[in-house]
Formats: sequence, structure tokens, C-alpha cells
Amino acid sequence: MRTLLVTTLVAGLLVAAPRAEAATIAWQPCPDQPAAECGTVSVPLDRANPRGARTDLAVSRVRATDPARRIGVVFVDAGGPGGSGAEFARAPYLSAEVRARFDVVGFDQLGTNASSAIRCSPELMARNPGDDPADEAAFAALARHNLAVREDCRARHPVFDHVDTARSARDLDAVRAALGERRISFYGISYGTLLGQQYAELFGPRVRSMVLDGVIDHSAGPRRLVLDRARAVEEAFGVFVAWCARDTTCALHGRDVRAAWERALDAADGTGLGRGELIAWAFSLIRGGEWESLASLVVEVGGARASFEPNYDSLRYAVVCQDFALRFEDFAGYRALREAELRAAPTMRGSYLGHQEAATCVGFTDRPTNPPHRLDVDRAPPLLLLTSRYDVATPYRWAREVHRQAKGSGLVTFDGPGHGVYHANECTRRAADAHLLGTAPARDRTC
Repeated sequence: MRTLLVTTLVAGLLVAAPRAEAATIAWQPCPDQPAAECGTVSVPLDRANPRGARTDLAVSRVRATDPARRIGVVFVDAGGPGGSGAEFARAPYLSAEVRARFDVVGFDQLGTNASSAIRCSPELMARNPGDDPADEAAFAALARHNLAVREDCRARHPVFDHVDTARSARDLDAVRAALGERRISFYGISYGTLLGQQYAELFGPRVRSMVLDGVIDHSAGPRRLVLDRARAVEEAFGVFVAWCARDTTCALHGRDVRAAWERALDAADGTGLGRGELIAWAFSLIRGGEWESLASLVVEVGGARASFEPNYDSLRYAVVCQDFALRFEDFAGYRALREAELRAAPTMRGSYLGHQEAATCVGFTDRPTNPPHRLDVDRAPPLLLLTSRYDVATPYRWAREVHRQAKGSGLVTFDGPGHGVYHANECTRRAADAHLLGTAPARDRTC
């Protein structure tokens, strides 16, 4: 669920004056990219109290380069949670053909970047007693720590309780209205696919076309959130081993790759890097399908830590723990899932990302504000889903489950590794472009 972009933290402002949703956006040239336009849209802080305090969402737009052939707007979101949709819109990520026909628009979801970014206390988070408790006492300590971080972060940030993805879908519609658009197209990656799905559920008739790349399955319960990822990362590591066996560019070619990985884990503990850091770094490379870099990492066991989006660690508390039912009644329930995870992914010592998120929610007992459920997009046009066969962040099974739930959807499978496959090859890009442009219906295919 990681984003592709690194963003700049800018504080958002709350305004107490009750007023109607903004009808227009006061566009100005973006400071970092004058050819793009930046602005804000005012929305209620609490969607249940529309006449109460308000907050601004940062929005960016890059106009269609061929205005005579303009189709409309395509919203983009690069996921996270924690990535900047506004910055992603300013990046030339979509093809030139799509950018010619659409205004590309993105907004920073509440709690992110220039929309009142949530940043929990790094000093408090650093006191984490350990995210893999081995007994009842350690489990209780982690629960106390998580709740302390949550309450401190909530006190620091008035937006904390108002940032689940269902709320962001309503904010997306507010931006649509401010643009004066009757319908929108949408392209989302990773956690951005959940934003797209929830928008299609709530506002299906306002969707023109939608491409979801690296698909989140919002119907997944705690076991599937963790174990599907664990099985995926173990399978992907096996693909890496097979690649090393046949490709001479692999730094481990001709060697026992699994044995080399075990030696690297032991060496990491002795060098100060730590096996936890090594596993995190390796997971990042596996997620990107960067086999040569992974082989070099195992050989060298050194270098810098992989970088992630700026406030994902904070937003796990405020977003992921409210979008999914990651709840444990007691240590026994946690331990049973952890043992199953380790059995499913012994090489990588678990799912990494799934375990991170589950551990963050230990101690939460309240019902999620945006509880998981089966997808209902009957009022929306057919969705196009993109996935890689060996995605370890949003496993292949999730895309297939969403495909099954979304009637009429198409599933494009890249037969390789990676997370976010729009640019994987010409086949995936053309399929996505044709759907966004309306020149081809959603259909299943393998690239």
C-alpha cells in the first residue's frame, strides 16, 4: 500500500465559518511548476456536521494539451496512504495521449501533505516496545503504546478522526463539483484503488471510466490481509530464485540463493544494519521487481534504507486501522495469526507490510469507521483492474476477488513482478489508455 512519490509537508488550515461547498477553484500557477495550476477546495471537517468547522484540500490541475479534443478530467491518486495526489497530478505519469485528451487533476486527501497533514510524534512512536510481541506482557505493552500514539496524535490533529477512505471519496466528489464536471475518469494506484472503488460505490453514475492499478480488496478480513501478502511475498521470492538460476546477470547466479539470504540475515544482525531493516529493504525491491538490485543487496548487505512516503507511519493509525478490521481480542488471537504468517512466508519472516499494519492496530477495540465489505459498484460503468502476477503489496488474489465482485469489470494481468503496472510494458499501458479514452471496453487479458 505504498505510494510512488515523496511529498513535501505543508500545514493545512481549519476555518470555522460555515458555508456551502465551493463552486469554483481560485487557480494559481503552482510554485514548483508554473505550467500546472494549484488551488484549494473548502470542505467540512466533519462530514456529519456540514455547517461546522471547515478545512481546505490542496488541488492541482494540468490542462489537456490538446484542448480541441478534450474529453474531460481524469483524477489520479498514487496511493499510500500518505502520498500526494496533487503532486502526482503534476507528474507526467500518464501517457502523452491521455494527457492530450484530459485535464489531469489530483488532490491531497485530508491528513496528507498540504491538506492538514497528520504527523504523529516521532519521539513517541520511537518508544515502540516491539511490533512482534512474544508473550502476553509484550502484547499488552504494544497495545498501550499504540493507544498512546493514537491519542497523542488525535490531540495534535483535529482532522485525525475524519480521514478514512470513505470520507476521502466524498471529498473527491466535492472537488468534482468545484470543477463543474458532471462525470470524471479516474486512475489510482495501490491504496488509491480503494479511493476509486469507494467513489464508484457512492457516486457510480458520476464515473465515466476508471482504471485501478495494484488493487486493494476492501472485503479482506485480518487473516487475508496478512496471509495473502505472506503467500505472495514467499511466491515472489521463489520467482527471484528461479531468475537467478537462469540469468547470468544475477549476482547470485550459480549459488544457493536461499542459503545466501539466510547468511545475509545473520550478517545484518552483526553489522548494525539489523535483519528488520534488511527485510524491509528486500521487500521494497521485491515489490518493484528489482531482481538485480535484490541479488546485489544479498551479496553486499549494505547501503541506505529504502525510502517511503512521508507520513505513512502516522496515517496507519488514522486510516488503515479505520478502513480495515485489524483487531485482536487477545494475545492468543494475535499469536495464531502470526504463526500462520510465518508458516506462509518462512523465507521473508512473514508478510512485512501486512504484519506492520496489523501490529499498528494492536490495542484498537472500537469498530472501524469505514468497515470492510464486499464491493457494490452496480451503478458505475465497468472498471478496469490492473495487476501483476507477483505483486507482494496488493496480491494477485485481491485483484481477482475485486474482479469477481465488480460485475462487468476487466482484469489485465502483467505476467511478472511489480506493484503498479501501468508502465510495465506497452500491453498494460495500451489497455489502460484504451479504457480511459473510451476506445475499448473492459476485458480480461494477460500481458
